[in-house]
Amino acid sequence: MRSCLRGVIVASMVGAAAPLSAQPLQLALLQREALERDARAKELELLTDQTALRVRNIEAERLPAISVLGQGQYQSDVPTPPPFVPGGQPLFSPSKDTYDASVRVDQRLVDRSSSARLALERATLAESQARVRTTLYALRTEVSESFFAAALLQEQLGALKATLDDLEGRLRETAARVREGAALAGEQAAVEATLLQQRQRADEIRAARSAALARLAALTGHAIADDADVVLPELGEAVAEARQGLDRLRARPEYEQFDRARDRAARQQALAAALDRPQVTAYGRAGYGKPGLNFINDQFQTYALGGVQLQWKAWTWGTSSREREALGLQQSIVSAEEAAFTDGLRRAIQLDLATIDRLQGALAADDRIVSLRDAIQRASRVRLAEGVIVSSDYLDRELETLTAQFDRARHRVELAQARARVLTTLGLEVK
Repeated sequence: MRSCLRGVIVASMVGAAAPLSAQPLQLALLQREALERDARAKELELLTDQTALRVRNIEAERLPAISVLGQGQYQSDVPTPPPFVPGGQPLFSPSKDTYDASVRVDQRLVDRSSSARLALERATLAESQARVRTTLYALRTEVSESFFAAALLQEQLGALKATLDDLEGRLRETAARVREGAALAGEQAAVEATLLQQRQRADEIRAARSAALARLAALTGHAIADDADVVLPELGEAVAEARQGLDRLRARPEYEQFDRARDRAARQQALAAALDRPQVTAYGRAGYGKPGLNFINDQFQTYALGGVQLQWKAWTWGTSSREREALGLQQSIVSAEEAAFTDGLRRAIQLDLATIDRLQGALAADDRIVSLRDAIQRASRVRLAEGVIVSSDYLDRELETLTAQFDRARHRVELAQARARVLTTLGLEVK
């Protein structure tokens, strides 16, 4: 009963996963899934929550601050007034032990730094989130490498399957000719050995493709069947549009990070200026102590006081202005890094653009080469059946045809990969 139940559960799980794995693999979808699955994607929300808490703390500073104070002390000596008459008693004698408990309320009336600090926190959040997006962007390249590796191996398997079918047919024909005495046993052995070698080659390709698909499955977070079809994206038009607007492209997440870094430095400048401005605070205090405000009376008393306090850094020896100047230089540093990054992108795509131009011409020649090799192979097959050539000659033509098909498949995948790499380098989404 348990084995039957286990079989039903496994079958249902396989049935549920099969439609997902059977879907054709598309690069754009895999990249989005990898970005969504990465644990670092949660940092965006966590950073937002973190900043919200800090913003609430800054906003809370506008509310009254309540403090509770308590103190008790004993001192060895106290000031004593002179006697009213010589040799007489002093007018009063303060107590050497004092006690005080009070509640103090402070309310900020004027504080120009509050809004500047809020703006700085939000600018810091934007820069941190931009940095996370920049880090996540590297996943696109990792997904692309595994995707195109699987695509190339898929193309090779397709070409190799036709070769294996043909070799199996030639093996049956050669075996029949050997039985009839029209061919030597060595010819059959040569065909069989080549067939076994190509089967080994197919097994190696399948294993490598399974590894590439397993890496994609780990990146995206869902199972991918070994027989899943990899669909090469059509990116010719997107690359052509990108080449026309290279000077205007600022799609990489690093550009947002540069902008946010400059904005944060500007907010820091504003905060440094705001801290130099006067701050006005109203305060009040109520308490119970011995003595109270009347220090002559040594009895416990209630008391209260209030007022307005002004705080202003009227002279800072130029530290604030130098800090603002340093932050201005930081903005210039960020701009220099941005310019260097842009130049690096332009250099990075030059090789891929040259590769695209080369492969577009090579594919046209590949079609012609494969067509010619197919014709030569068909002629060799006829000549083999007629006994004009031996099996080794035919096998040479077979392998030449397979090599031509492999080259065409490699060029087709390399062209799509070079186009995708150009778009990824420029920050454009592969669709």
